[in-house]
Amino acid sequence: MILRLCSFGAPSLSHNLKHFACRTMASVAPPVFKPFTLTLIQLGSIGSDKAANLQHAREMIAKAAKGNSDKKPQVVVLPECFNSPYGFVHFPAYAENIGHTAGKEYDIQASVSESIKMLSSAAKEEGIWLIGGSIPERDAETNNVYNTCTVYSPTGALVASHRKVHLFDIDIPGKITFKESETLTGGTTTNYFDTEFARIGLGLCYDVRFPELAMIAARRGCHAIVYPGAFNLTTGPLHWELLQRARANDNQVFFSMCSPARDMTAGYHAWGHSMVVDPYARVLAEADENEVILHVDIDPEPFHEVRAGIPVTKQRRFDVYPDVSA
Repeated sequence: MILRLCSFGAPSLSHNLKHFACRTMASVAPPVFKPFTLTLIQLGSIGSDKAANLQHAREMIAKAAKGNSDKKPQVVVLPECFNSPYGFVHFPAYAENIGHTAGKEYDIQASVSESIKMLSSAAKEEGIWLIGGSIPERDAETNNVYNTCTVYSPTGALVASHRKVHLFDIDIPGKITFKESETLTGGTTTNYFDTEFARIGLGLCYDVRFPELAMIAARRGCHAIVYPGAFNLTTGPLHWELLQRARANDNQVFFSMCSPARDMTAGYHAWGHSMVVDPYARVLAEADENEVILHVDIDPEPFHEVRAGIPVTKQRRFDVYPDVSA
């Protein structure tokens, strides 16, 4: 299934993208915010066969990149843990060495990660910015395992990565217990990347419950923030939409989370409902629980309009409370 929402124009992509890169500090001004199309792949059929998972993801990227009608998306997003079953017991077995360092050119050809090579190739062949959901990453030096999101330019360059900062450790009696910290290590950086049409902040799933991460991204000039995620049938109905609308409203940015499709035969039951929210906290698009491709046109006008009409970005009192982005 493919859904399309909104109807605003978007620029064609330039392939002169060497100056766009991952940032952890707002050292340069953000690009001028221009219209673009954001496409979420709510991926299904994620099983124990990594090769099959990668092949299916590649096929869905190609399908998503075609867009529909006469418009091609600029940014395509995969869900959290798209190449493996979701579960802390699975992460070490499926972990791959990535070895990306922010600010340094990454050699795709020399990479030992089959997932990274597939994602890079897909971005280049389809001519898109690709937020590659997340995969389990094993650090070659420390042997620590991380839940890591990687981002690719239309040239196939790996331009950004984000290691999930806040680990999903919850215990709701009679409903769900999950302890990512049993096998994962939390990341230690905040990250975003620049395109020629927007600055986009990164996070992963449980990171959304901690407003500081989105605050930092917004105050460093992000126009949109994207978190691949996988809420479940307990937390999803309670907080999935609420948290996205809260982060969008508090920071007056576009906010989006991309989930896997729901599979009731799997060990973890994802909520689905991939979503895009505008800076007024209005839900622009929402999937159901099934595998689906969601196309959403992002128009900068609400971003500028809400910031002019409700100017909280200029009214904060850092003489009263600290600026978490400082």
